[in-house]
Amino acid sequence: MNFQKTFSKYSDLSLFFLRIAFGIRLIWGTQDNILSFERMREFAGFLEANGFPLPMVSAFASVYLQFAAGVCWMLGLWVRESALVMVVNFVIAILMVHIGDTYINTAPAIHILMFAFFLLCSGGGKYGIKRS
Repeated sequence: MNFQKTFSKYSDLSLFFLRIAFGIRLIWGTQDNILSFERMREFAGFLEANGFPLPMVSAFASVYLQFAAGVCWMLGLWVRESALVMVVNFVIAILMVHIGDTYINTAPAIHILMFAFFLLCSGGGKYGIKRS
């Protein structure tokens, strides 16, 4: 059995399912801040404690950009563009919040960063509204 030949025909489908999974992760991780101003304020306080400038502006920007990227990844719309934004967002998050933190606490940010970098380089595949 030639594994490469057998499974390579599913690469775009597997990329579609990965986009859905990571898109859901971004939406799930931000929806509480979008639905509750109190949670957004808590997040802004967390950012302030970690030295972010303009913590409320930073909180809104990070939350809404992550949410939008999640939607874009799921739809296959502006995949590379939203991936670039997520690369920047999660590099900043890792540098400002997770330096010196445990791997297990940093892993979610690392995983999203790596997937965003992959999408930036590869695009979203053939399943989606706009391939980029």
